[in-house]
Amino acid sequence: MTVRAVELPQLWMPYPLRVNPYLSALREESETWAREMGLLGGEGPSARGAIWTRSQFHAMTVELLTAWTLPDASLAGLRLNHRFNIWALAWDDYFASTFKQTGDLPGALDFTARLHAFLRPEADARSPEPVNAVERGIADLQKHLFPPRLAHWRQEFNLALAHYIDAGVQELTNSRGGRVPHLIEYAPFRRESFAAHTAPYSVELATGARIPEQLRHTRTVHALLDAFMDVMGLANDVASYEREVHEERDVNNLVVVIGTSLGITLHQAVPAALHMVNARMRDFEHLRHHELPPLVDRFGLRPDEREELETWLGGAASFLSGLHAWYTGAPRYAPTDHSVPEQRQRGGSEGAADRHAPAASSLARGAEAQTCGPTASAGSA
Repeated sequence: MTVRAVELPQLWMPYPLRVNPYLSALREESETWAREMGLLGGEGPSARGAIWTRSQFHAMTVELLTAWTLPDASLAGLRLNHRFNIWALAWDDYFASTFKQTGDLPGALDFTARLHAFLRPEADARSPEPVNAVERGIADLQKHLFPPRLAHWRQEFNLALAHYIDAGVQELTNSRGGRVPHLIEYAPFRRESFAAHTAPYSVELATGARIPEQLRHTRTVHALLDAFMDVMGLANDVASYEREVHEERDVNNLVVVIGTSLGITLHQAVPAALHMVNARMRDFEHLRHHELPPLVDRFGLRPDEREELETWLGGAASFLSGLHAWYTGAPRYAPTDHSVPEQRQRGGSEGAADRHAPAASSLARGAEAQTCGPTASAGSA
């Protein structure tokens, strides 16, 4: 028996898509860095040791992700962030195929421990000699990610990456044990497992603007950044639901988390997840337009500081719009058109960073009518 499609709410995106004018230049050299790092091989036997074949790489359209999320970046900034996007996807795909699909937790721990050695906060820190493509990629990025105007990001950015790779190990542990994270703890964890804490760096790289120092540690700005990051990661879960849940039997997905935590079926959890993502988008909008302006007045920001804040907020809005467009348009993330029999959800492996739902009905097509299986478990940090 399969579940019929139901009418679902759409993922809401209030900002128009803008495209960086250097997209064509990025396309021309899109695979250059990936090949230099050893991430990219040819087809067939020549791909051995690499993470992707050339056709797999170009199917991801990472250049669109970069140009859509950073429409205001210079060509140099665009290229730098493009390389980071490639690396993050490479880590994700490599970790999924090498450790998640095999359940190799000891191997994942060793691999992750070595990567930590490349994420040092000191500018002159010595890194080990890279032994694989993922290590070569992050070692090279560390030489370029923190020019003088972004040097203040080194510690925070590398800490975010450390949490990102550690979250992969936690996801593997969850899947091996069939342990679904609890809803209350999932959003903060998803910010880490999506590397969402690196997004403010990307916005600053593209716009040259920062959130004024006097506002940065206020409750309002913390809430705004949390909503910004939640839209990214939780929308990704909705987008990749069909692939992760039905094809890969993963437990680290908002739809499964909601179903298990609330004791409802996956069929019911899909629209609930969509509503939650849209609620976080509304939170971002409310904080931006209604709570931030009085705060700006209270702190007496100068006109140039107000302008810089507005520039940063515009860059953040463009970042969300670009992610939404990539989730809904990248060929790599087209859902599989197949029906899935009713069955209880089991733990499994997760694939690479994934996509928004192009048609809401495709999510419902595979949603099981059975109540979610594994017991919810707190403490997935």
